[in-house]
Amino acid sequence: MRALLVIDVQNGLVEKGNFQKELSLIERTIKEFQINGDPVIFMKHLDEEEQSPLYRNSDSSDLHSSLEKYAKHIIEKQTPSSFFNTDLSSLLEGMGVSHIFISGFNTEYCCMFTAIAAFDRGYKVTFLEDATATVNSEETYEMKGLDINDFVGSVLYSSNVIEVLDDEEYVEQYKVNNLN
Repeated sequence: MRALLVIDVQNGLVEKGNFQKELSLIERTIKEFQINGDPVIFMKHLDEEEQSPLYRNSDSSDLHSSLEKYAKHIIEKQTPSSFFNTDLSSLLEGMGVSHIFISGFNTEYCCMFTAIAAFDRGYKVTFLEDATATVNSEETYEMKGLDINDFVGSVLYSSNVIEVLDDEEYVEQYKVNNLN
């Protein structure tokens, strides 16, 4: 069985930019998983520091309103890995999941860390490059011309152990119908 992880689609991140395209792709993927009876698991990053955009006791840590209606399974985490000190592994095991699809925020942190951690735990991993987003930019990393999603996708793809697909490839390979 396969499962979709929707990582950290929370107000404190989504409200930092225009992520309509990514949110739309995530929503379409959620609907496709639900139609097929595959689980969708939301990860929610919570920080203890009040200045954090994901501070535990703030509205900014809430799941974004565009997707919260789909959140039946929510797991809280405090590190970039969705597996570290969470019950994600036991939930996936109990559901009989062997293939994990990754979507959400931030591409180069929680999405990438979770993809690698999932592989390390024996899961087949598909990284949905166009259904991940980041609030960071080339200025953040002082790397002119850096396309973070493309860079992370290339690194993971080059590993030869994590499947990385752009949206067109995902739709073709997994026979996704237009669900919008």
